[in-house]
Amino acid sequence: MTESATRTRTRQAILAAAVTVFARDPSASLGEVAAAAGVGRTTLHRYFPERSDLLSALVVHVLEQVAAAMERAAPTHGPAPEALGRVCREYFELGDVLTVLFNEPSGIGADVGKLQEWEHDRLLNELIARGQAEGSIDPALTPAWLQSMLWALLYTAWALMREEDCMPRHEALDQCLRSLHKAVAAP
Repeated sequence: MTESATRTRTRQAILAAAVTVFARDPSASLGEVAAAAGVGRTTLHRYFPERSDLLSALVVHVLEQVAAAMERAAPTHGPAPEALGRVCREYFELGDVLTVLFNEPSGIGADVGKLQEWEHDRLLNELIARGQAEGSIDPALTPAWLQSMLWALLYTAWALMREEDCMPRHEALDQCLRSLHKAVAAP
């Protein structure tokens, strides 16, 4: 394996560990991230000299994961409610990733969101508009409301799954999707 491939793999391992660690505890130490990644603190600091460097890279990593999920969901294909369900399923699988973005401790994620419209948000808005135009999504609900509702449903599903013995993964997803489809349905 080349040094570049090793560096890439180590960097990805640190970012993946940071997602897992910060999803559980946004104030976790860099030492905890290093331990979860299976590297020493000095190795972590070679890749990310300061906590802010890791957090900035983490936001980019998270946004890449969300963009890939939206692409897999293929929001332009099929009836809008089905496409919205696929988006919800893909986002559901990113529980830790999205938890980090929403709970990111230094607020970098919020700053990025203010600077640019995210492509995945634009695609979701287009999907909602398409559903409203074809009469399958309630036209009285604004895209902002529907997006916020989707995030709230996902957050609720993730929270209930994390509570010990509260709700199995498959049930949390089923209830999330059922609630979403009922809430967006045109009257």
